[in-house]
Amino acid sequence: MEYRNSDKPFFLDQTQVSADVEASFISKVFLWMFVGLLITGFTAFSVSNNPTWMEAIHFSSLRWLVMLAPIGLVILMGTRVHKMSAVATTVTFFVFSTLMGLSLSYIFMIYTAASITNTFFISAATFGVMAAYGYLTKRDLTKMGSLLYMALVGLIITSVVNWFIGSSMIYWISSGFGVLIFVGLTAYDTQRIKQMAHEASQDEEMMQKGAILGALSMYLNFVNLFLYLLRFFGGRD
Repeated sequence: MEYRNSDKPFFLDQTQVSADVEASFISKVFLWMFVGLLITGFTAFSVSNNPTWMEAIHFSSLRWLVMLAPIGLVILMGTRVHKMSAVATTVTFFVFSTLMGLSLSYIFMIYTAASITNTFFISAATFGVMAAYGYLTKRDLTKMGSLLYMALVGLIITSVVNWFIGSSMIYWISSGFGVLIFVGLTAYDTQRIKQMAHEASQDEEMMQKGAILGALSMYLNFVNLFLYLLRFFGGRD
């Protein structure tokens, strides 16, 4: 690739090129994440204001499809991305974001709109600080990421078990750990995405697919952080 104009020399400092690649890739990741959240938020709010849709989605067998389909799409993108085109990956991300909106519309039945809004801004501020830390820190967060993913597996198992037990103590303890886990994963995944930028920089299609996968990771971190914080800050409707 040529970097040349009348004012700049043909050869650029490789450190600057590397920084430009990182910045461009990170910008794409967070842009796609924002688009996904926008789709989810619009869908959730629209459905919550339609009693017919709410009843059809949350009080029928359709709720299982709405709950499980996003998980299936995450697995699909994670395991088949190398065989999918950039367009197919992008469309799948849009479908995933829409289905998440259908699924998350239930929060409007449980919490007040004001508390949802306040928690969203608290989540956004926390997420932004940790993403900035992950981007700027020189510390290698690989070991921390491995521990966090093991903790996440434990959190999922605990949540499934508590679904049958119904212990309020386990509920609140696991909620606290959930906040800590996704705060940490936000920093770790941001650093990991910086590394992805260099691995995919030679292939435009891989850059697009990598940006979508990065956006998916950050989207999941943000949404889960928001939902766990909502347990603490959400006012019951």
